[in-house]
Amino acid sequence: MPVEPGNPPPAGDGIAGRSTGPGIFDGASDLVHELRGVAHDYLTLAALETKRAGLSLVVMIAAGVMMAILLVSAWLGIVAAGVVGMIAAGMAAWAALLIAVVANIVVAAALYGLIRYKRRYLAYPATLRNLAPRRAAETPQAEGLH
Repeated sequence: MPVEPGNPPPAGDGIAGRSTGPGIFDGASDLVHELRGVAHDYLTLAALETKRAGLSLVVMIAAGVMMAILLVSAWLGIVAAGVVGMIAAGMAAWAALLIAVVANIVVAAALYGLIRYKRRYLAYPATLRNLAPRRAAETPQAEGLH
């Protein structure tokens, strides 16, 4: 059917009559963009947790070295206290060394507690929590339904 000048072709006739609404590829590009954003967020989270895990490991190693030094000095203190106690009949030197030993053991126990506290950051808890599948009751859409 010929098209007269000034009259548009009928809808559905030829290429000029097609609608110019959003197509399937527009939605796909939006989806790809969103997926890239989510991947970036997860990689950023993993990088931050890797940094925190590294710092926690350094603190744990330093605390372990300090604890080892204190335990060695505590052992030497116990030995010295025994030697001084056997050589000297006076209680003052002996008691003073024993107080130093107890103080070293208390500090070593505190450093052990610090190591136990910091070890949880080596397991990437936030990354694992975000990667775990959510149950229907935990999703934001399900919360509005209750």
